[in-house]
Amino acid sequence: MKITGGQVYLGGPGKNYVTLRLETDQGIVGLGDGTLNNRESLTAAYLSDYILPMLIGMDPRRSEDIWQFLYRGAYFRRGPIAMAAFGAVDIALWDIKAKLAGLPLYELFGGRSRDGCLVYAHATGADIGELMDSVAYWQECGYRAVRVQCGVPGMPTAGYAVPEAAGAGPHYITDFSGIRPAVEIWDTDRYMRFMPDALARVRDRFGPELKLLHDVHHRLTPREAAVFAKSVEPVNLYWLEDPTPAEDQDALRLLRHHSTVPVAIGEVFNSIWDCNRLIEEELIDFIRVAVTYAGGITHVKRIVDLAGLHHVRTGFHGAPSHSPISMAAQAHLNVWAPNFGIQEYLVLGTPACDALFPSDHRLDDGLFHVSDAPGLGVDFDVAEAARYEYVAGSHPVVRLEDGTMWNY
Repeated sequence: MKITGGQVYLGGPGKNYVTLRLETDQGIVGLGDGTLNNRESLTAAYLSDYILPMLIGMDPRRSEDIWQFLYRGAYFRRGPIAMAAFGAVDIALWDIKAKLAGLPLYELFGGRSRDGCLVYAHATGADIGELMDSVAYWQECGYRAVRVQCGVPGMPTAGYAVPEAAGAGPHYITDFSGIRPAVEIWDTDRYMRFMPDALARVRDRFGPELKLLHDVHHRLTPREAAVFAKSVEPVNLYWLEDPTPAEDQDALRLLRHHSTVPVAIGEVFNSIWDCNRLIEEELIDFIRVAVTYAGGITHVKRIVDLAGLHHVRTGFHGAPSHSPISMAAQAHLNVWAPNFGIQEYLVLGTPACDALFPSDHRLDDGLFHVSDAPGLGVDFDVAEAARYEYVAGSHPVVRLEDGTMWNY
């Protein structure tokens, strides 16, 4: 069995999805996702110009060897662009292997560990009233877990990852601001005065059964993160995400010494070497890597296995920048992983997205249920893809009130 060709498609409804379609001499096609948010054209070029020509003639069943070929064969290793490209290839190879076996992908990992996988939505609002409406909306939709974010009074802009006209609507996809990013303003003091009470008010209204999560977006220093974590302990958060930048991994010790709040980190990590210390020293409770830009199924499965040895559960990244292909790959890992925790799931099931990526995966009563179709269980409509083209855009950036650059 040989790889005979492939194409890279760049574009999609509301996002620049990087979709890899890998072809074989037996007519089996594998699909992969290489989307790297706001740098999508770089991953697409890496795949088209460098990786695809090297893959022609290789046996797609040898996914481990191909992963090592791509990783070890690159003198300059790792980084999000390369690992997202490797991830696209690896996902496509696993898709081919499972289709060849006539089995859903999770069966190749060892089968199911659960029937459905817990997911969480994003509740957000420009103020506490809108936030409450948003939480109520997602709860009415059947979600059992909700990430809670809110605009902070007194900030010069809406700030804090709150999109324009935020509230109870089902979609959390902001428009591109153009290649020069918009600027959000951050004030740590205002945030730390406001957010613990806002979280407590959400808990009081919605009760103890709803799982509440909160994302700090790397915006606190280690000392501030420890103070904040201690202050929100009564809320009983399911997790506190990215409380401080993870480049300084020793900083997590300070937080651990002062609070028992569960910590989730890792959505910007690209490899096991970025997170093995945090896992092995049990400085986190959830690992947030994504199957796309952490090198694909082969590499993320290693991270999951390592995490399982140290009481660390999975909480894979699932922002709109992940196409239904990568979300399906993560869903198969989720249904298998003995140490599964939760999956971030922002609504992808729009008519346009379903037309481009048809599948029988479904969300029901706050749980994601994986299709039993062979492979990933997701198709890709090439004719539909022709409707879309690349649109350059950037995330906002963050500055302090005096103009100092801060962490997004």
